[in-house]
Amino acid sequence: MARPMKIRARLAGDYTDIRVLMAHPMETGQRKVKGKLVPAHFIENVTVKVNGKTVVEAQTSQAVSRNPVFAFRLKGAKQGDKLEISWLDNEGETNKIDGAIA
Repeated sequence: MARPMKIRARLAGDYTDIRVLMAHPMETGQRKVKGKLVPAHFIENVTVKVNGKTVVEAQTSQAVSRNPVFAFRLKGAKQGDKLEISWLDNEGETNKIDGAIA
């Protein structure tokens, strides 16, 4: 199920600051509802691409909060460069957002 994502990418001097909000339940597998464990469901991989080239690849775990916000700082990007951020969770679900550096 595709969940909404929000992205902000701004050029500041030589660096680009990127913030992305990823709507995801991020269940740890330790919470109980009516005595039964809620299965683990969390983002495992986050990938950031600039103009189709992978510039950040991160592995995460269930220790990240619900609806996480990730921030990255890149050097060498230019205003107008195409940006793509995607994630993959432990259940095989994926999501991505495209944008441009402002």
